[in-house]
Amino acid sequence: MTDLDRVIHEPGRLLIVALLAAVKEADFLWIQRESELTKGNLSSHLSKLEEAGYVEIEKTYRGKVPLTLLRLTRHGKAAFDSYRRSMNGLLARTAARP
Repeated sequence: MTDLDRVIHEPGRLLIVALLAAVKEADFLWIQRESELTKGNLSSHLSKLEEAGYVEIEKTYRGKVPLTLLRLTRHGKAAFDSYRRSMNGLLARTAARP
């Protein structure tokens, strides 16, 4: 369990990364709706993921409406893949115990 990425392992951040891993990019409001996190909580988690280099945040406009686009970086995808392998290994070892 010590080899699990603590940045990703936190439940809110794990949910965000898992959602972003399934799409090329997503807007803030879609992630908020799917994760059911508050705006403040989501923003806080995104800041930590961005600091770790896992998420790229792009602020732009759709017409005159502000739009925040989110995507996993290559580093974020690699970290999530590594996290999943570690977690799957841990679960497999636990399930194999009598």
